Amino acid sequence: MKARTNSTALSGVWSHSGVTRRQFVTGAIVAMGGIVANTTLLGEAPQQPLPEKPGTTSTSNRTSLHDEVMVKTSPQRIYELLLDAKQFAVLTSAPAEIDPKAGGAFSMFGGLIVGRNIELVPNQRIVQAWRPSSWDPGIYSLVRFELKPHNSATTIVLDHSSFPEGDFKHLEWGWNAHYWEPMKKRFS
Repeated sequence: MKARTNSTALSGVWSHSGVTRRQFVTGAIVAMGGIVANTTLLGEAPQQPLPEKPGTTSTSNRTSLHDEVMVKTSPQRIYELLLDAKQFAVLTSAPAEIDPKAGGAFSMFGGLIVGRNIELVPNQRIVQAWRPSSWDPGIYSLVRFELKPHNSATTIVLDHSSFPEGDFKHLEWGWNAHYWEPMKKRFS
């Protein structure tokens, strides 16, 4: 299934910024993870996805990804960061509205990413129905964070599934650039 976008409303942005339509849509999708401090989404050079690891198969038809990242803080702090609009906005340098309860809606990056919290297990798990606002109405992917304590650190296990084919590389890059790196920097 391919995601469709409304290109007429945004075509002026692409032509004036030197950013391709695909790069703009990708930027909106990966923006859920935050925007690196002191930069803006369209003001920085177009980002390239991380290269594939040698020996891996093509990712163009993948519709899920899995990450495990160690962050030097407690599961409670990660849980609160992901569900507190003020903390999330500070991490990402972008507006966020988050209703921190099961069934609660969220809007991140000024509405570029929207969804609902499906399941919340305090300091252990967050499951969200997640979508870029550019996708057709009713199309959601599933984001699941498992928080596993290890001494004074936490392993964040991310499973992001049911996104459109062709988005894997961009989403993988986005999780690293806009979630994991800012978190590691904040909690170093």
